[in-house]
Amino acid sequence: MGSCQHESELAGGVSQRIDTIINHAEQHCKTHGVRLTDKRKQLLSVLIGSEKALSAYELIDLCKAEFGKAIPAMSVYRMLQFLEDERLVHKLNLANKYVACAHISCDHAHSVSQFLICGECSKVDEISVPKQVFAELEKNVEEAGFHLITPQLEINCICNDCKKGNKH
Repeated sequence: MGSCQHESELAGGVSQRIDTIINHAEQHCKTHGVRLTDKRKQLLSVLIGSEKALSAYELIDLCKAEFGKAIPAMSVYRMLQFLEDERLVHKLNLANKYVACAHISCDHAHSVSQFLICGECSKVDEISVPKQVFAELEKNVEEAGFHLITPQLEINCICNDCKKGNKH
């Protein structure tokens, strides 16, 4: 198993961190025989730079503000689907928003993701569910007569900043 550097652990400023993660994403795509186009990179960089999950329309607005050109909604949805298929972003189904994967810079497989979503400020943190916890959850689902389709867990929480009254 290789080293695991989550995006928050990478050295350097925000811009350098985003560039490092984008480079890892490009390498991932190259390895899988697909292309990370400039527009896909722009979209991914906005998601990487955000602590919050973003909707497609929020991404359109932020990309226009940052890169000076609007991307049509249908194109954004197609790009998000590509990034999701490549496991570079995750769709939060409860919020219908997207976050960059916290494991883009890692060079090994990860277990099921659990997303902690602050109900006050919408900050999102991705953590891995230990395999034994997921196995128990899967067993409970099967014992209840169901079959697990989407193992991703989304948990509504309040982050420490909001709990202390410090809004972002």
